[in-house]
Amino acid sequence: MSSSVPRLSLWMVALLSGASALGPASMQILLPALPVIREDFSISPGTAQLTLSLSMLSIAIATLFYGPISDRFGRKPTLIAGTIITFMGSLFCLAAPTVDLLILGRIIQAFGGAVGLVVARAIVRDVYGPQESAKIISTLVMVMVVIPMLSPALGGELMVLFGWRSVFVVIALFSALILVIMHLHLPETLVEPAPFEGIGGMLRTFQLLLQSRVFRGYGFSVAFVSVVFFSFISAAPEIMVTVLGRPATEYGYYFVMIPAGFMAGNYLSRRFGGRLSIFQLIDTGSKISLAGITVTLLFQAYGFHHPIFLFFPIAVAVFGNGMTLPNAQAGAINEFPRQAGSASGLTGFLQMGLSAAAAQLVAVIFNETAYPLLILMFCASLASLLCFRFGVGKPDMESLNEKSNI
Repeated sequence: MSSSVPRLSLWMVALLSGASALGPASMQILLPALPVIREDFSISPGTAQLTLSLSMLSIAIATLFYGPISDRFGRKPTLIAGTIITFMGSLFCLAAPTVDLLILGRIIQAFGGAVGLVVARAIVRDVYGPQESAKIISTLVMVMVVIPMLSPALGGELMVLFGWRSVFVVIALFSALILVIMHLHLPETLVEPAPFEGIGGMLRTFQLLLQSRVFRGYGFSVAFVSVVFFSFISAAPEIMVTVLGRPATEYGYYFVMIPAGFMAGNYLSRRFGGRLSIFQLIDTGSKISLAGITVTLLFQAYGFHHPIFLFFPIAVAVFGNGMTLPNAQAGAINEFPRQAGSASGLTGFLQMGLSAAAAQLVAVIFNETAYPLLILMFCASLASLLCFRFGVGKPDMESLNEKSNI
């Protein structure tokens, strides 16, 4: 840590957590309204799903740019610019008269919201060394996942009370609040700006990162863990209505189990991080995730179609994700501390790019049952474990654990 960079106060960490959650929350708060949007615009489920999947793709592309830009021009101005884009995109969605313009507005909104995913983690890496940064990043990851997971419940209530467009008012107000606080109080943490050599230089940096077997192991482990819960949140509202015959608003209440599971796993990771190696935390979390999804498949096979038999075992799976995700995320960034912004951005791209593809794939392969979703989630969870095992490996993991003491 540079002596010229002040340590972050607790409320400043809270601000960065809110900035990290802004993009995913704005993306997921609309989930309960997808069946209603489909009816209002008289469109197919696949077209309605574009309001989600293209938002995720927009976040994925944006994360590639925010990292190198923040490495060159500073963390604070990059965060402010992205938050302004989120605010403007939310207003665009609010006024969109057609589904095409709504999708465009969602793309703009998501492109801006991606800034917190990348720059907040880079700020933490600027201020703290490897040992402390993993703990702070664990907090950022928890908030980044939990707030968006809770947002569908809020979105459902807003939809019932004020209509589905009201969610964009909430996101606009939230982004405006974050913008004002950042402008007034957020310090600049970048001490040594890195040269920005355009698209070519950015691609060379990404090539350097991807040449590292350890980075690939961490990065793709994170990406496939993200596929697990993003594919679930994209398909679960339609499954609640079509397969289980429940109202769309009920989805938000059962969904509360999912962030609760993630928070429990995240807490366990932070609580026992000094006693268990990173290998043990990621490996155990991946196995728990596989077990939870397997139990869900068995429940479906034996005819247990009440929502509790879908959401509770998936909450167990997400408990495992809560152990895996923050440790793998921190490991990917710590592998290249001087390119923290680029490493964070590339990891975010892998996360959201694969998740966007999975979200749209779920809509395409939906067959009026939960099986396509659950099989996809099982394959993603298995892929996360295999990427970690073959990419990082136990010996490398233990040596890195000695260095970072996460």
